[in-house]
Amino acid sequence: MTLRTEIVDGMKTAMKAKEKLTVSTLRLVNAAIKDRDIAARAEDRPNGIDSAEILSLLAKMVKQRQESAKIYEDNGRPELAERERSEIDIIKVYMPTPLSDDELIAAVKSAVDVLDATCLKDMGKVMGKLKGEFSGRMDMGKAGAAVKAILAG
Repeated sequence: MTLRTEIVDGMKTAMKAKEKLTVSTLRLVNAAIKDRDIAARAEDRPNGIDSAEILSLLAKMVKQRQESAKIYEDNGRPELAERERSEIDIIKVYMPTPLSDDELIAAVKSAVDVLDATCLKDMGKVMGKLKGEFSGRMDMGKAGAAVKAILAG
């Protein structure tokens, strides 16, 4: 079953169970996927986006909600922050488990070794490899810092 199908099935199940927050969150996810599909068709990709791109989209949506929750907390709106966190929990159901810090560092070291990266000029190649292999499972901000630390010596 594809990730796209899992999301649609999850939305149908939530509708039957009358879970309003889950339905609205998954509708937003579906709308974002369809929007990316339309953009992909303009780029001559008639099949739309693949699962890796959907995972990347989900990670972006989680990050947006984390930022929003922090802003709501800072401005004394805990009820809105809680809603954002609930949406994060719903979206994370469809994402693979993220890598631990140790796994992230091991993956970065492996990518550096495989590509024979020696200096910061090679950082783009390493990050591209990591993004391709661990899309949706790796925090690219942490990965970038780890790559920079390893390549800088």
